[in-house]
Amino acid sequence: MENRTVYMDNSATTPVRKEVVEEMLPYLTENFGNPSSIYELGKISKHAVENARKRVADAIGAEENEIYFTSGGTESDNWTVKGVAFANKNRGKHIITSSIEHHAVLHACAWLEGQGFEVTYLPVDRYGMVSPEELKNAIRDDTILISIMLANNEIGTIQPVEEIGKISRENSIYFHTDAVQAIGHVPIDVKKMNVDLLSLSGHKFGGPKGCGALYIRKGTKIEAFLHGGAQERKRRAGTENVPSIVGLGKAIGLATGEMEETNKPLLEMRERLIKGLLQIPKTHLNGHPTERLANNVNVTFEYIEGESLLLLLNAKGIFASTGSACNSTSLEPSHVLTACGVPHEIVHGSLRLSLGRMNTLEDVDRVLEVLPEIVQKLRNMSPLTPQEYRAL
Repeated sequence: MENRTVYMDNSATTPVRKEVVEEMLPYLTENFGNPSSIYELGKISKHAVENARKRVADAIGAEENEIYFTSGGTESDNWTVKGVAFANKNRGKHIITSSIEHHAVLHACAWLEGQGFEVTYLPVDRYGMVSPEELKNAIRDDTILISIMLANNEIGTIQPVEEIGKISRENSIYFHTDAVQAIGHVPIDVKKMNVDLLSLSGHKFGGPKGCGALYIRKGTKIEAFLHGGAQERKRRAGTENVPSIVGLGKAIGLATGEMEETNKPLLEMRERLIKGLLQIPKTHLNGHPTERLANNVNVTFEYIEGESLLLLLNAKGIFASTGSACNSTSLEPSHVLTACGVPHEIVHGSLRLSLGRMNTLEDVDRVLEVLPEIVQKLRNMSPLTPQEYRAL
């Protein structure tokens, strides 16, 4: 038990599934043709790309010609925010998003503000939930885009996307949702949700890194993001990453097809983790207690510092994070937890444990065996810890 390695950072990335690797391999070796070539070797690659496009479309209830392959969630988010903004600037220059979006959306919006656009950053409640009423009140005559993530990458809170989509549609405003964390955990139907644009990334659900997709509803006015060749129907230039696109298609089919059977054990492990962690004094659950991803646990421990916690967990063979993997090297407090009202003096003591298909109840028990001791050790070292929370 002592030497057991436990990976609980699946929100950062997941291992590529064996079935996915097997399907990718031929396109790394014998089927290496450029999909833009007209000879047989190119046609084989082209067919593989289109087959993957259909798999992605089927997984989210879209049409094949509404799926565009990208390098991942960050590109998809940037393409949406910037592409819609510039294509529709004659209609208006106002964008609405939330204060807990991924930085790929937030930083793109901040960049647009420097280009003369105006952005409203909606607040969230203590659970990280956006209020549809506040969204309605923020809409202006010149609002051209609403971007609200489906599920938060740090605290796992699932937003009322269907209701937000309805509001957007009623006001003739484009609606984008970042679904990077939601694929394989939350049922998605872009038509039912009134979503116009949706971002996803393969490495979050058993696919390869460096490959994602953007759903763009037919008729959506958006500028091309990369200029060059005529790939992706002249909207996203660059030779297609065929092996990764094939892997993405296989992975999303597996993830969505097995969603129910995958979520059931994840929920059991999640609840066991939460129950055990909350037995540690001065520990708080972040995110919504029920409207959250099946694999997400995020807690804050008072009187400790999260980076030290991660290092001590790592020494025990347990891999986790303090929040978004994209910001793990930053000393800035989590913008998500700050937006949820977590006090500044304890916001640095957060821990995100994100479960995956490979995790077991034994992994959960291992974490619950090790973590209380680590937390106590760090509290004994902290000058901020009150006497009653120090070990005798």
